[in-house]
Amino acid sequence: MKKVLTYGTFDMLHPGHINLLRRAKEYGNYVIVGLSSDEFNAQKGKTSYYTYEERKHVLEAVRYVDEVIKEENWDQKVIDVQHHNVDTFVMGDDWKGKFDFLKPYCHVVYLPRTEGISTTKIKTDLKSK
Repeated sequence: MKKVLTYGTFDMLHPGHINLLRRAKEYGNYVIVGLSSDEFNAQKGKTSYYTYEERKHVLEAVRYVDEVIKEENWDQKVIDVQHHNVDTFVMGDDWKGKFDFLKPYCHVVYLPRTEGISTTKIKTDLKSK
């Protein structure tokens, strides 16, 4: 079994999220999503429309996702990679280089973001209407 790991908030699930998860699945047959907890989002200065439990529930229904784990801090990634025997770590290319410290533990891939869509853009567009 080849395991893939990605992280994110995944608030207001949109086509860009689905594209990322679908492409992540191309690197293995088991995708784990590290979903940011509400507390960790607060530490990052972010707020989500949906709670952690609601976002987890939605992600678990996505066919490309096999498991959802809780992301509680920046430093847990090496432990998660080792604990879950991850082969490939996947993130959007706006994070390029930021997770290279994982290369001794697994393959690291930065995927292109879907053009023209993001949770921030959706929230901004909704405010302007």
